Amino acid sequence: MAFRSILLVSLMVVGIMAIPIAEAQLGLGGLIGGLLGSINVKGVVFCTLDGNIGINGTSTPIFPNALVQLQCGNGNVVTTTTTNSAGIFSFALDPLQNILSSLITSCGVVVKTPLSTCNVSLPSIGGLQSPLQYVGNTILGLLNIANLIPSGFRLIPGLIN
Repeated sequence: MAFRSILLVSLMVVGIMAIPIAEAQLGLGGLIGGLLGSINVKGVVFCTLDGNIGINGTSTPIFPNALVQLQCGNGNVVTTTTTNSAGIFSFALDPLQNILSSLITSCGVVVKTPLSTCNVSLPSIGGLQSPLQYVGNTILGLLNIANLIPSGFRLIPGLIN
């Protein structure tokens, strides 16, 4: 009985070790990566005219409770979240439904809450928008997470809030 258990565990280990080889040789990266992966879009929105950290980062106010959307193509909303009390937002995406290269080339983060909400001296019309930038992968056991961040917000005056 112990021999069968050892054999079963050995076969499972060999099978798991074969996944990277199968991905490389058979081009199964999309399938295996999708089953054992995720895409994370994460960032911080600051309460500034361009939504980015200022020259002196310690005094740059954050933008809490801001409505943030991931939009692709001509404004199609993929997902929505709200920044937390530290101005941080995060989207977890399924790589089987969202292709990484498409997210980078045709999607962006849009802050829909007017800047005047966090500072009355900032505009109440328009919104912040940023393209996405790939910054690498994080491996957690068998889980492979592709990490994307906003590459730099800018104020879009005509962006409808």
